Amino acid sequence: MRSDAITKGVACAPQRSLLHALGMTDEEMKKPMIGIVSSYNEIVPGHMNIDKIVNAVKTGVAMAGGNPIVFPAIAVCDGIAMGHQGMKYSLVTRDLIADSTESMALAHAFDALVMVPNCDKNVPGLLMAAARLNIPCIFVSGGPMLAGRFAGHKTSLSSMFEAVGSYNSGKLTAEELNEYENKACPSCGSCSGMYTANSMNCLTEVLGMALRGNGTIPAVYSERIQLAKRAGMKIMELLEKDIKPRDIMTEAAFRNALTMDMALGCSTNSMLHLPAIAHECGIDLNLDIANDISSKTPNLCHLAPAGRTYIEDLNEAGGIYAVMNEINKLGLLDTSLITCTGKTIAENIEGVVNKNPDVIRPVDKPYSPTGGIAVLRGNLAPDSCVVKRSAVAPEMLKHTGPAKVYECEEDAMAAINGGEIVEGDVVVIRYEGPKGGPGMREMLNPTSAIMGMGLGSTVALITDGRFSGATRGASIGHVSPEAAVGGPIALVKNGDMIEIDIPNNSITLKVSDEELAERRAAWVPREPKITTGYLARYAKLVSSGAQGAVLS
Repeated sequence: MRSDAITKGVACAPQRSLLHALGMTDEEMKKPMIGIVSSYNEIVPGHMNIDKIVNAVKTGVAMAGGNPIVFPAIAVCDGIAMGHQGMKYSLVTRDLIADSTESMALAHAFDALVMVPNCDKNVPGLLMAAARLNIPCIFVSGGPMLAGRFAGHKTSLSSMFEAVGSYNSGKLTAEELNEYENKACPSCGSCSGMYTANSMNCLTEVLGMALRGNGTIPAVYSERIQLAKRAGMKIMELLEKDIKPRDIMTEAAFRNALTMDMALGCSTNSMLHLPAIAHECGIDLNLDIANDISSKTPNLCHLAPAGRTYIEDLNEAGGIYAVMNEINKLGLLDTSLITCTGKTIAENIEGVVNKNPDVIRPVDKPYSPTGGIAVLRGNLAPDSCVVKRSAVAPEMLKHTGPAKVYECEEDAMAAINGGEIVEGDVVVIRYEGPKGGPGMREMLNPTSAIMGMGLGSTVALITDGRFSGATRGASIGHVSPEAAVGGPIALVKNGDMIEIDIPNNSITLKVSDEELAERRAAWVPREPKITTGYLARYAKLVSSGAQGAVLS
């Protein structure tokens, strides 16, 4: 056992004295030390119930003969951080979470870990840590929020952001906006649609790092407490069998994850996180394969913001295993892979039934024959950009319009709210990439304002930043290379025509090569926006969004 380094022999008497100071008994020190990484805090709605999940995990570990010990991980609420300086600190916490978990796990010689994340960066951050440490690990999240109810319809956080745009354009009264505000987020949990947190929790099941239901059982259900106890017991089996994260998260497992990403219509942020997790596994997950996988994979789910169903509906329909079983009818998954259940994917999904074909479309009646995410390339984004195809209005899958260029999110928001954006425009927001932001902010405010004002079927938005999973519309992010390093997006001028062709995976700035060369020669790098603290260090070390925005 790794924990022998602090519990066994005369040389470890000083360490044992400190463990005794914790109130730990000799009997506990003889058991495997299982770290429980708790993302609990009192500011993130998706994390306010994690103390209960952690207590259930502790019970499960103890029931199976382990010694459970809790230590923390930080968490940022993207919704609360949205639209101000705080959003610069969202993506960057992914690496803080991975680094601090690595530090705690190795410094204290834990034998295995149970990861208890929930929101956007905690899940990928802890998956990165699991891959890096490569000691037995299992995941159990805090669970999704229940959908809200407004005027007889289910609703969610994305509806709330769009309601602000509706109010600003006179389509919603102050009283209606207030009612929205009080009903959009009715319970604890990660926001109720297929946003980034739920996308990553669902993909954790697909990767094989979490038990069935991890991505879909609502946070407030007692069933999630039972799931947490089972995860606590299961980690002891993984430890006994020495099944480690890199045994589970193989290259084939990541291909499965991309396939299911397309079928589910997950957040575009998965195109940042999956390459970063794969990188920690020693795997180069080239996004060139994403379009190939998408071309073969039908989109079976239109969960919010793409449609009017929510994670709670997916759970009732059979959850992620039901979608996997449906997709497997086409032979698109490698089902021979081992998972944290100790069984293969084939064994896990055998006999799982699709209980609601309106929520999980059968493979012969998909929403579309191709996947929910597309990777685009062209002279505006030579290294790629990403769009959630399943959330784009059909009339915007192909669009050509004049650029209206803004140097930051705040300038774009002022223009949108000031009525500067009209039908046909292509809004360009630049210097918001990993280095330029720094931190690659999500652009939910401008996309929601555009949708709320009724322009979602006529206006596109392009950025070297990224989008919340709650974004819908022709919203194209992760443009790489980014403006801060002189990418072509830095050379765009107001009035330039931009051609978007999502079906053919292309994006083109309709400016001649000669003109672009002249603009490049005249381009001057901008001074960094932030020169001190963590963000300044991050900006110096972070890679391109096309590479997952990993730290070198």
